[in-house]
Amino acid sequence: FACRGAACYRLPGPRGPLCVFRNQLPRRNDTYSEEPPPEEPPPDLPSSPPSRLRDGAALCRVCGCLGPRVCGRCRRAAYCGPEHQALDWRRGHRRSCGQPAAGGDSAGAISEHNEFLFPEYEILIEPEEPEFPADSSIDPEDEQRAADTSKDLKEQEELRATGSAAFQSLDEETLEAMAKHETEEDKIFQIFKERVAAEPEQIIRYCRGGEGPIWVSGENIPEEKDIPDCSCGAKRIFEFQIMPQLLNHLQVDSLGESIDWGTLVVYTCADNCGAGNEYPEEFIWKQDFSAGS
Repeated sequence: FACRGAACYRLPGPRGPLCVFRNQLPRRNDTYSEEPPPEEPPPDLPSSPPSRLRDGAALCRVCGCLGPRVCGRCRRAAYCGPEHQALDWRRGHRRSCGQPAAGGDSAGAISEHNEFLFPEYEILIEPEEPEFPADSSIDPEDEQRAADTSKDLKEQEELRATGSAAFQSLDEETLEAMAKHETEEDKIFQIFKERVAAEPEQIIRYCRGGEGPIWVSGENIPEEKDIPDCSCGAKRIFEFQIMPQLLNHLQVDSLGESIDWGTLVVYTCADNCGAGNEYPEEFIWKQDFSAGS
Protein backbone atom coordinates (compact mmCIF):
# COMPACT_ATOMS: atom_id res chain seq x y z
CA PHE A 1 0.00 0.00 0.00
CA ALA A 2 1.35 3.40 -0.96
CA CYS A 3 0.36 7.02 -0.72
CA ARG A 4 0.07 8.70 -4.11
CA GLY A 5 1.33 12.05 -2.86
CA ALA A 6 4.91 12.73 -3.90
CA ALA A 7 5.52 14.96 -0.87
CA CYS A 8 5.15 11.95 1.45
CA TYR A 9 8.14 10.25 -0.22
CA ARG A 10 10.41 13.00 1.04
CA LEU A 11 9.62 12.14 4.66
CA PRO A 12 12.44 10.61 6.73
CA GLY A 13 12.60 6.87 7.25
CA PRO A 14 13.63 3.80 5.23
CA ARG A 15 10.24 3.03 3.72
CA GLY A 16 8.46 6.35 3.26
CA PRO A 17 4.65 6.14 3.07
CA LEU A 18 4.67 2.43 2.21
CA CYS A 19 3.15 -0.57 3.99
CA VAL A 20 3.25 -4.26 3.06
CA PHE A 21 1.07 -7.05 4.45
CA ARG A 22 1.29 -10.81 3.99
CA ASN A 23 -1.73 -12.99 3.35
CA GLN A 24 -1.37 -16.72 2.72
CA LEU A 25 -3.43 -19.86 2.37
CA PRO A 26 -2.40 -23.40 3.29
CA ARG A 27 -1.93 -25.72 0.35
CA ARG A 28 -5.17 -27.50 1.24
CA ASN A 29 -7.93 -24.91 1.29
CA ASP A 30 -11.48 -24.38 0.09
CA THR A 31 -10.55 -21.84 -2.60
CA TYR A 32 -7.79 -23.27 -4.79
CA SER A 33 -6.64 -26.67 -5.95
CA GLU A 34 -3.68 -28.28 -4.18
CA GLU A 35 -1.84 -28.53 -7.50
CA PRO A 36 -0.65 -25.46 -9.38
CA PRO A 37 -2.11 -24.72 -12.80
CA PRO A 38 -0.14 -25.93 -15.83
CA GLU A 39 2.68 -23.63 -16.87
CA GLU A 40 1.77 -23.99 -20.54
CA PRO A 41 -1.58 -22.49 -21.57
CA PRO A 42 -4.07 -24.66 -23.49
CA PRO A 43 -3.15 -24.87 -27.19
CA ASP A 44 -6.42 -23.27 -28.29
CA LEU A 45 -5.91 -20.24 -26.04
CA PRO A 46 -4.51 -17.28 -28.00
CA SER A 47 -1.49 -15.63 -26.42
CA SER A 48 -1.80 -11.97 -25.57
CA PRO A 49 0.16 -9.36 -23.63
CA PRO A 50 -0.83 -8.52 -20.04
CA SER A 51 -4.18 -6.79 -20.05
CA ARG A 52 -5.90 -4.51 -17.64
CA LEU A 53 -8.20 -6.41 -15.31
CA ARG A 54 -11.88 -5.56 -15.64
CA ASP A 55 -13.71 -8.51 -14.11
CA GLY A 56 -14.28 -9.69 -10.56
CA ALA A 57 -16.17 -8.56 -7.49
CA ALA A 58 -17.70 -5.09 -7.49
CA LEU A 59 -15.25 -2.75 -5.79
CA CYS A 60 -15.64 0.78 -4.58
CA ARG A 61 -14.39 3.17 -7.26
CA VAL A 62 -12.74 5.37 -4.63
CA CYS A 63 -10.98 3.06 -2.17
CA GLY A 64 -11.05 -0.38 -3.79
CA CYS A 65 -12.91 -2.11 -0.93
CA LEU A 66 -15.96 -4.27 -1.60
CA GLY A 67 -18.72 -2.13 -3.05
CA PRO A 68 -22.20 -3.42 -2.16
CA ARG A 69 -23.72 0.02 -2.85
CA VAL A 70 -24.27 1.09 -6.49
CA CYS A 71 -25.16 4.35 -8.17
CA GLY A 72 -28.96 4.56 -8.37
CA ARG A 73 -28.80 6.21 -11.78
CA CYS A 74 -26.38 4.15 -13.88
CA ARG A 75 -26.40 1.01 -11.70
CA ARG A 76 -22.78 0.37 -12.71
CA ALA A 77 -20.57 2.40 -10.35
CA ALA A 78 -20.03 0.58 -7.05
CA TYR A 79 -19.18 2.12 -3.67
CA CYS A 80 -18.42 0.96 -0.16
CA GLY A 81 -20.73 3.56 1.37
CA PRO A 82 -22.45 6.93 0.91
CA GLU A 83 -19.34 9.00 1.76
CA HIS A 84 -17.30 7.68 -1.17
CA GLN A 85 -20.31 7.76 -3.46
CA ALA A 86 -20.75 11.46 -2.71
CA LEU A 87 -17.02 12.09 -3.14
CA ASP A 88 -16.94 10.33 -6.51
CA TRP A 89 -20.02 12.28 -7.63
CA ARG A 90 -18.28 15.57 -6.91
CA ARG A 91 -15.02 14.41 -8.49
CA GLY A 92 -16.58 13.66 -11.86
CA HIS A 93 -19.06 10.81 -11.84
CA ARG A 94 -21.97 13.21 -12.24
CA ARG A 95 -20.58 14.13 -15.69
CA SER A 96 -19.98 10.55 -16.82
CA CYS A 97 -22.92 8.82 -15.11
CA GLY A 98 -24.96 6.95 -17.72
CA GLN A 99 -22.40 7.55 -20.46
CA PRO A 100 -20.72 4.59 -22.22
CA ALA A 101 -17.38 3.79 -20.58
CA ALA A 102 -14.13 4.19 -22.50
CA GLY A 103 -13.19 1.10 -24.49
CA GLY A 104 -16.72 -0.29 -24.33
CA ASP A 105 -16.37 -1.41 -20.73
CA SER A 106 -19.96 -1.96 -19.76
CA ALA A 107 -19.07 -3.05 -16.24
CA GLY A 108 -17.80 0.39 -15.35
CA ALA A 109 -15.58 -1.07 -12.64
CA ILE A 110 -12.65 1.19 -13.48
CA SER A 111 -12.80 4.73 -12.22
CA GLU A 112 -12.11 7.49 -14.72
CA HIS A 113 -10.20 9.52 -12.14
CA ASN A 114 -6.97 8.40 -10.51
CA GLU A 115 -6.74 10.32 -7.25
CA PHE A 116 -6.96 7.16 -5.17
CA LEU A 117 -6.67 3.79 -6.91
CA PHE A 118 -3.90 2.46 -9.09
CA PRO A 119 -4.94 0.50 -12.22
CA GLU A 120 -4.83 -3.30 -11.95
CA TYR A 121 -3.11 -5.61 -14.41
CA GLU A 122 -2.48 -9.29 -14.90
CA ILE A 123 1.09 -10.26 -13.95
CA LEU A 124 2.87 -12.87 -16.05
CA ILE A 125 5.39 -14.96 -14.10
CA GLU A 126 8.48 -16.40 -15.79
CA PRO A 127 11.74 -17.84 -14.41
CA GLU A 128 14.84 -15.81 -15.09
CA GLU A 129 17.10 -17.30 -17.73
CA PRO A 130 20.74 -17.82 -16.67
CA GLU A 131 23.09 -15.13 -17.94
CA PHE A 132 25.39 -17.72 -19.50
CA PRO A 133 23.87 -21.19 -20.11
CA ALA A 134 26.08 -24.11 -19.08
CA ASP A 135 26.45 -25.38 -22.64
CA SER A 136 27.40 -22.05 -24.14
CA SER A 137 30.63 -20.12 -24.31
CA ILE A 138 31.21 -16.42 -23.88
CA ASP A 139 31.37 -14.50 -27.13
CA PRO A 140 34.87 -13.04 -27.70
CA GLU A 141 33.22 -9.79 -28.76
CA ASP A 142 31.48 -9.62 -25.37
CA GLU A 143 34.82 -10.14 -23.65
CA GLN A 144 36.32 -7.30 -25.69
CA ARG A 145 33.41 -5.00 -24.84
CA ALA A 146 33.84 -5.84 -21.16
CA ALA A 147 37.54 -5.10 -21.38
CA ASP A 148 36.83 -1.78 -23.13
CA THR A 149 34.30 -0.88 -20.42
CA SER A 150 36.81 -1.70 -17.69
CA LYS A 151 39.42 0.40 -19.47
CA ASP A 152 37.00 3.33 -19.75
CA LEU A 153 36.15 3.13 -16.06
CA LYS A 154 39.84 3.07 -15.19
CA GLU A 155 40.52 6.10 -17.37
CA GLN A 156 37.55 7.92 -15.81
CA GLU A 157 38.86 7.12 -12.35
CA GLU A 158 42.32 8.43 -13.24
CA LEU A 159 40.79 11.55 -14.75
CA ARG A 160 38.71 12.22 -11.66
CA ALA A 161 41.68 11.58 -9.40
CA THR A 162 43.79 14.18 -11.18
CA GLY A 163 41.13 16.79 -10.53
CA SER A 164 40.30 19.79 -12.66
CA ALA A 165 40.56 23.53 -12.43
CA ALA A 166 37.15 23.66 -10.75
CA PHE A 167 38.38 21.48 -7.89
CA GLN A 168 41.90 22.81 -7.38
CA SER A 169 40.90 24.05 -3.94
CA LEU A 170 40.23 20.47 -2.75
CA ASP A 171 43.03 18.41 -1.29
CA GLU A 172 44.22 15.22 -2.99
CA GLU A 173 42.67 12.91 -0.36
CA THR A 174 39.22 14.43 -0.86
CA LEU A 175 39.51 14.12 -4.63
CA GLU A 176 40.51 10.47 -4.33
CA ALA A 177 37.52 9.74 -2.10
CA MET A 178 35.14 11.45 -4.53
CA ALA A 179 36.58 9.57 -7.49
CA LYS A 180 36.34 6.21 -5.74
CA HIS A 181 32.75 6.82 -4.63
CA GLU A 182 31.58 7.87 -8.08
CA THR A 183 33.28 4.90 -9.72
CA GLU A 184 31.66 2.42 -7.30
CA GLU A 185 28.26 4.03 -7.91
CA ASP A 186 28.80 3.68 -11.66
CA LYS A 187 29.61 0.00 -11.26
CA ILE A 188 26.59 -0.78 -9.06
CA PHE A 189 24.16 1.02 -11.36
CA GLN A 190 25.75 -0.66 -14.40
CA ILE A 191 25.23 -4.09 -12.82
CA PHE A 192 21.58 -3.21 -12.19
CA LYS A 193 21.05 -2.12 -15.80
CA GLU A 194 22.76 -5.19 -17.24
CA ARG A 195 20.77 -7.57 -15.04
CA VAL A 196 17.37 -6.19 -16.06
CA ALA A 197 18.28 -5.59 -19.72
CA ALA A 198 17.09 -9.07 -20.74
CA GLU A 199 13.58 -8.30 -19.42
CA PRO A 200 13.27 -4.51 -19.28
CA GLU A 201 9.51 -4.66 -18.59
CA GLN A 202 9.79 -6.71 -15.40
CA ILE A 203 8.04 -5.16 -12.43
CA ILE A 204 8.80 -7.74 -9.69
CA ARG A 205 11.83 -9.93 -8.97
CA TYR A 206 10.98 -12.82 -6.63
CA CYS A 207 13.54 -15.03 -4.88
CA ARG A 208 12.47 -15.96 -1.36
CA GLY A 209 15.39 -16.78 0.90
CA GLY A 210 17.80 -17.11 -2.00
CA GLU A 211 19.79 -14.56 -3.93
CA GLY A 212 19.34 -11.10 -2.49
CA PRO A 213 17.99 -8.04 -4.30
CA ILE A 214 19.89 -6.18 -6.97
CA TRP A 215 20.44 -2.63 -5.80
CA VAL A 216 20.27 0.49 -7.92
CA SER A 217 22.80 2.35 -5.79
CA GLY A 218 25.53 1.79 -3.24
CA GLU A 219 23.76 4.23 -0.92
CA ASN A 220 21.07 3.32 1.59
CA ILE A 221 21.58 -0.46 1.47
CA PRO A 222 20.24 -1.99 4.71
CA GLU A 223 22.41 -4.00 7.03
CA GLU A 224 21.10 -7.05 8.88
CA LYS A 225 20.43 -4.96 11.99
CA ASP A 226 18.23 -2.62 9.93
CA ILE A 227 15.74 -5.40 9.13
CA PRO A 228 13.55 -5.88 12.22
CA ASP A 229 12.60 -9.37 13.33
CA CYS A 230 9.02 -10.51 12.94
CA SER A 231 6.70 -10.06 15.91
CA CYS A 232 6.91 -13.84 16.42
CA GLY A 233 10.68 -13.53 16.98
CA ALA A 234 11.81 -15.07 13.69
CA LYS A 235 14.17 -13.32 11.29
CA ARG A 236 12.81 -11.62 8.25
CA ILE A 237 14.32 -12.67 4.91
CA PHE A 238 14.29 -11.17 1.43
CA GLU A 239 11.29 -12.31 -0.61
CA PHE A 240 10.85 -9.98 -3.58
CA GLN A 241 11.63 -6.51 -4.88
CA ILE A 242 9.47 -4.11 -6.85
CA MET A 243 11.23 -2.59 -9.83
CA PRO A 244 11.05 1.06 -11.00
CA GLN A 245 9.42 -0.04 -14.26
CA LEU A 246 6.15 -0.44 -12.35
CA LEU A 247 5.92 3.35 -12.15
CA ASN A 248 5.28 3.41 -15.91
CA HIS A 249 2.01 1.52 -15.39
CA LEU A 250 0.64 3.31 -12.32
CA GLN A 251 -0.42 6.53 -14.08
CA VAL A 252 1.12 8.70 -11.39
CA ASP A 253 2.12 11.60 -13.63
CA SER A 254 -1.50 12.73 -14.00
CA LEU A 255 -1.32 14.27 -10.53
CA GLY A 256 1.26 16.83 -11.61
CA GLU A 257 3.89 15.38 -9.29
CA SER A 258 5.17 11.85 -9.36
CA ILE A 259 5.89 9.30 -6.66
CA ASP A 260 9.24 7.66 -7.26
CA TRP A 261 11.65 4.94 -6.14
CA GLY A 262 14.70 3.09 -7.35
CA THR A 263 13.55 -0.24 -5.92
CA LEU A 264 11.28 -1.44 -3.10
CA VAL A 265 12.58 -4.50 -1.24
CA VAL A 266 10.22 -6.67 0.82
CA TYR A 267 11.39 -8.83 3.72
CA THR A 268 9.00 -11.40 5.26
CA CYS A 269 8.93 -13.77 8.23
CA ALA A 270 11.19 -16.79 7.66
CA ASP A 271 8.74 -18.98 9.61
CA ASN A 272 5.57 -17.86 7.80
CA CYS A 273 3.87 -17.11 11.10
CA GLY A 274 0.44 -15.59 11.47
CA ALA A 275 -2.04 -18.47 11.32
CA GLY A 276 -4.27 -16.50 13.66
CA ASN A 277 -3.71 -13.18 11.90
CA GLU A 278 -5.01 -12.83 8.37
CA TYR A 279 -2.80 -9.89 7.38
CA PRO A 280 0.46 -9.70 9.38
CA GLU A 281 2.51 -6.63 8.50
CA GLU A 282 5.96 -7.22 7.01
CA PHE A 283 8.90 -4.92 6.30
CA ILE A 284 9.63 -2.91 3.16
CA TRP A 285 12.81 -0.97 2.36
CA LYS A 286 12.81 1.87 -0.16
CA GLN A 287 16.01 2.70 -2.06
CA ASP A 288 16.24 5.68 -4.40
CA PHE A 289 18.52 6.20 -7.35
CA SER A 290 21.68 8.00 -6.36
CA ALA A 291 22.23 11.54 -7.58
CA GLY A 292 24.99 10.30 -9.89
CA SER A 293 22.74 7.72 -11.51
